[in-house]
Amino acid sequence: MSTVEALHQRSDSKCELCNATDNLAVYEVPPESQGNVDDSVLLCETCRDQIINPNKTDTNHWRCLNDSMWSQTPAVQVMAWRLLSRLKKEGWSQDLLDMLYLDDELLAWAQATGEGDNTEDTVKHLDSNGTVLESGDTVTLIKDLNVKGANFTAKRGTAVRGISLVADNPEHIEGKVNGQQIVILTKFVKKSN
Repeated sequence: MSTVEALHQRSDSKCELCNATDNLAVYEVPPESQGNVDDSVLLCETCRDQIINPNKTDTNHWRCLNDSMWSQTPAVQVMAWRLLSRLKKEGWSQDLLDMLYLDDELLAWAQATGEGDNTEDTVKHLDSNGTVLESGDTVTLIKDLNVKGANFTAKRGTAVRGISLVADNPEHIEGKVNGQQIVILTKFVKKSN
């Protein structure tokens, strides 16, 4: 049985990352793939294109990793880890990455291409006291804030639960106040315990 036939049989003729059934082809998982079943995956054209060209990444497409990361196939687990690492600035992908366990050998394979290396300075969101804020934290407003366009004032002492961080601006977070999603300056909040 050829590698292609074996991969079709293993995956039930579906993309092993997103379950698409069109334009499937073998993708050899770098860096040292021998082109056999154990170090290859069957992928659709969309997944292959985004893996090869990271600048074309559609974050919403990769929500499929929520299911495929649980595959029992080592090559699929390695690809899921690499893609989640690539998208770790997204809150949901970091959560999935935290749940994904790879043994030492698989982790070494996953890290072999440099995916997941933190070469850039990470943006840190700090509250008014200098405490690091993380996605999902609860913060408290330390002053009354006029919310432009929504015609209300967010009162001092209001708890904002489940904040999200603005990736490219360390001074901005987002959260819901009075049912409205608003942008809040980090200097006007303190992290709640």
